[in-house]
Amino acid sequence: MEILYAVLIISGLGLIFGIGLSYASRVFAVKVDERVALVRDVLPGANCGACGYSGCDGYASAVAAGEADTNCCPVGGSEVEKKIADIMGVEPEGIKRTAARVLCNGRQSVSKEKYEYQGIDSCAAAAQVFGGHKACIYGCLGHGDCVRACQFDAIIMVGGIARIIEDRCKACGKCVAACPKNLIELIDKTKKYSVMCRSRDKGALTRTICQVGCIGCRRCVKACPQQAIYMEHETLAKIDYDKCDNCGECTKVCPTMAIRVMDFGD
Repeated sequence: MEILYAVLIISGLGLIFGIGLSYASRVFAVKVDERVALVRDVLPGANCGACGYSGCDGYASAVAAGEADTNCCPVGGSEVEKKIADIMGVEPEGIKRTAARVLCNGRQSVSKEKYEYQGIDSCAAAAQVFGGHKACIYGCLGHGDCVRACQFDAIIMVGGIARIIEDRCKACGKCVAACPKNLIELIDKTKKYSVMCRSRDKGALTRTICQVGCIGCRRCVKACPQQAIYMEHETLAKIDYDKCDNCGECTKVCPTMAIRVMDFGD
């Protein structure tokens, strides 16, 4: 009988606790927006962070909460944006078509080096040794940190510097973060002209270390009919892409060919 009483007591307590937990789960339940799962299912799952959130889960939650637009996933493109817009019951806004671009044209054949680097094959490591082995401390070091960071095989090495195949680029931004020289920018794909230099050195010095660097002559500034080019740090030409209409007048007057047409497709 004592064993029976013990079993009944334990069973009774289990029943009471079970009822209590069931009640608590209902009272304290956190409501989940089913749209979060639906949005997450249509995302590509790259978890690249290009949308501005920690990953696909974070972006899906932000979209469902109305905190993010439907067109922030460059990897998924227009097809994914349309699916997200359908889930949210809104009209697609149009995906932001950008691509990464390496703003350096200092290939080995046209630029100088200040010493022979024999360390770790990494741009980040090389940059720690007196700013890198390139005579231009702003130039691409060519060890491929950006290549290794890219999930989409969109970056190749040409003449010792990185180049983006824009048709493959998903604008995830991982290469931007990987470059220790801050040479990579996400730029509107429709804008084909770029100043392929980030040097802040004066023109006289730039001429001695790189044949294709910007020397700050301002000819492009004067030639641009849209007034889309301005000087940064007084020595470096920059293009305002909101004003640029791809006329190409800047390339005609640039004495060092620092301004180039960028159209690296497959």
